[in-house]
Amino acid sequence: MRTLYFLLPGTGRKFACGGLWAELKTLRLAQQVCNATVVTYRQREKDTLYLEDVLKAKNLDDIIFVVSWGFDVAKLVPKLEHCHVVYHAHSAGYGFRLPSKIPIITVSRNTMGYWGQQSPNSLIYYLPNEISDEFQNLHLERDIDVLVHARKSSEYLMKRLIPALKKQCCIMVIDSYVGDLNKLFNRAKVYLYDSAEYWAQQGVSEGFGLQPMEALACGCQVFSSLNGGLSDYLDPGFNCYKIASYSEEYDVQRILRAIASPTPRTLSESVLAEHRAENITQRLNIILNEVNEFFDHQTSHPASIPGLTRLRVTTLTIKNLFSKIKKEIFLK
Repeated sequence: MRTLYFLLPGTGRKFACGGLWAELKTLRLAQQVCNATVVTYRQREKDTLYLEDVLKAKNLDDIIFVVSWGFDVAKLVPKLEHCHVVYHAHSAGYGFRLPSKIPIITVSRNTMGYWGQQSPNSLIYYLPNEISDEFQNLHLERDIDVLVHARKSSEYLMKRLIPALKKQCCIMVIDSYVGDLNKLFNRAKVYLYDSAEYWAQQGVSEGFGLQPMEALACGCQVFSSLNGGLSDYLDPGFNCYKIASYSEEYDVQRILRAIASPTPRTLSESVLAEHRAENITQRLNIILNEVNEFFDHQTSHPASIPGLTRLRVTTLTIKNLFSKIKKEIFLK
């Protein structure tokens, strides 16, 4: 099995975000299946491979480059034209297209559907993000009524809903990195997450939405938007509540009721099991075996299925139109 090189702009504080942590978790799981390491491409880091140096090697057939940083993929792929490349797709909507020689591994079914339409001739797989074992219900005293992350939160959530709730309950707003988030989720009764506005401004989708699932795994009740990958696992009325519904007063009413509720809505064990390390490692083993076999096939077989380009779609549309006109003329 070929060695995986996970391409990241860097691993330092400058690049710290949910996407980085998720990619590093995937790297650690991949290391249980094959050789895998980080390669940076924006900044050099101590004891870490750097892309420009790696590409100087004469033979890279035994390497698979894993690209994931959405805003950089369109620039990286041409650099890796003669290499084996896999796209690990978190978010969707960046606007670039990929040749069918690049397999796509998606973190959500929502993203898988996007690429199923955009790249119908590519190998496409679903590999859910990991929810680490520390995210579980510890049955602690829940002394925080409402927990919310400031980052990605909508203006409505921060400037209207939170001030309204502060008059009636205990609220904690997180505005910096927290290392033991699982403990906060175990102390909170309700977690609020409203990212639709944020991602609309970015022009891309919510790739997965780790925090609501982590909160649910810890027994915390979740009020969330349902954009992008959140729709994979959130089920309003059954395991969560839809936030920003109709009016501020209606949200406040439901949140206060959830705080007082003795029977919280939670994720089923089967959903959580899908996102635990054991299942993901098993899936990754199957996926990587198929991907390696696919790259072996590429060495002696060129792509032969027409792509779904804009020109081809236009041509097919015109053909169908003429076909309908001919039928109408014949019927007359």
